[in-house]
Amino acid sequence: MQPTIVITGATNGLGRLAAIDLARRGARLVITARSPEKAGQLRRDIGSGLVDVLFGDFTRLDDVRRIGAEIADRHEHIDVLINNAGIHAFEPRTTPDGFPEMVAVNYFAPWLLTQALLPALHRAPAARIVNVASEASRRHGTLRIPHDLTETVTFTARGSSELYGKTKLLGIMFTMELARRLAGSTVTANCLDPGFNTTGLGRELRFAGVLEKVLTRLGIGDPAHGAGLIVTLATDPGFAGRTGGYHTVRDARQIRPTPPGDDPERQALLWRETERILQTGA
Repeated sequence: MQPTIVITGATNGLGRLAAIDLARRGARLVITARSPEKAGQLRRDIGSGLVDVLFGDFTRLDDVRRIGAEIADRHEHIDVLINNAGIHAFEPRTTPDGFPEMVAVNYFAPWLLTQALLPALHRAPAARIVNVASEASRRHGTLRIPHDLTETVTFTARGSSELYGKTKLLGIMFTMELARRLAGSTVTANCLDPGFNTTGLGRELRFAGVLEKVLTRLGIGDPAHGAGLIVTLATDPGFAGRTGGYHTVRDARQIRPTPPGDDPERQALLWRETERILQTGA
C-alpha cells in the first residue's frame, strides 16, 4: 500500500533530499512550502504527480493551523509526519503573533501541526511521527519554562546559537512527552540529530555560500547522511513500534538528551505551558 507522508521544509536542504528519496520509494508526499517556485522545482525533480503542496508561512501560527486542517480534510489517514522545517536566525525577530521567531518556527509550528494531524495518524494502521532535532540542544544555556517560550531577547549572530539550541531542546522534550501520551496506540514518535550538514548552512550569513562550497570540497557535512536518517526513522521496518527515542546520525543509535531534556516532569510541564500559551496567546 502506498504510504502518505507529510513532510515540512521539503523544498530546501535535508527535507528536499529526504522528500526525493521517499518519493522514489513510492510514497505519496504532502509537503508544506512558502515558495511556489521551489515547490514547482521539487515536483519536477521528483518527476511524479503524487505530491500535494500546501502553502503557508510557519512564522504565522494561523497558517500552521490552516495547513493542518487542509491536510486533515484532504487525506483520510496519514502514515508518517516528518516535522523538519526550521530556522536558525542570526538576528532577533518577532512573529506577527508576538513570539520569538525561532520558537515559533522550530517549536510551536510542529507542535500545532502534530496536534492537527493526530486523528489522521491514528486512522493509519501504524503511523510514525519523526521530529528533526539537533545536538545543538546541548548548548542551550539555561532553560526557563514558560519564559523562554514567549520572551523576545536581543542577541548577536554569535549569541544566536544558544537560542537555536534551546528551540531544538524544546523539540526533543515535546517528542518525549508526545511518545508517552501516545503509549499503547498505533502511533509512535521519535526525534533525531541529523549531524552537521552544509545544505542551507547559515543562509542569513553573508559568507554562507562560500563556506558551504569549501566544506563540500573537503567532504565535510554531507547532507545525505542526515536525510538518510530521516528516511530510516520514517520507513525502516526495524523502527516499527519503537517510540520515545532520540537518535543520532551515527548508526541511528539512540542517545540520551541533555538535561533537562531527559526529565519527564519538565517535559510534562513544557506540554502544559505550551497548551496554555497557544490557547491564550500569552
